[in-house]
Amino acid sequence: MIDLLALEKSLISPHIKAGGTVVDFTMGNGHDTLWLSRAVGEEGHVFAFDIQAQALESTRSLLDENGAKNCTLILDSHSNVCQYVKEPICAGLFNLGFLPGGDKSITTLVKTTLPAIRYGIELLCDDGGLLIAVYPGHEEGTREGEQIEQMLAEYDRRKICCSKFKIVNSPSSPFFFLVEKK
Repeated sequence: MIDLLALEKSLISPHIKAGGTVVDFTMGNGHDTLWLSRAVGEEGHVFAFDIQAQALESTRSLLDENGAKNCTLILDSHSNVCQYVKEPICAGLFNLGFLPGGDKSITTLVKTTLPAIRYGIELLCDDGGLLIAVYPGHEEGTREGEQIEQMLAEYDRRKICCSKFKIVNSPSSPFFFLVEKK
């Protein structure tokens, strides 16, 4: 069986550069933030967003435990990324849905996710990439997946290549979009 977490990291890893700037658009409990911190190294920088104080607190704790000092944690919507990130990014991660172990009624929303993805694409440097993990096991997740796919289909593939990775015989399993700037 395919390991979805390993697949996610294998898809985005080629875009992450040592010393680069990356964005964790949905910090959650901080595991991706820590992984990105290690991937870009001490000379790189991670911006991480979440709207829940609980996410920021658990991420800060995880980063402190692991000595990660190259992260800026932002308690704000990922749709406001351009207010905080001014330099080009080599990579960005979205893990949509709800905070693991948190209130499942608080989820990412189409109305903030689509602008965040657009801004993320604008911030990408050449050869940069965004990985978007969609969780269709709830109503908003299904809606996000459909609308993200429609939006990404509009990009000129000669400039922005958008791919989808999905387990076809498991409709409620997470799936991924990989957005790559040429």
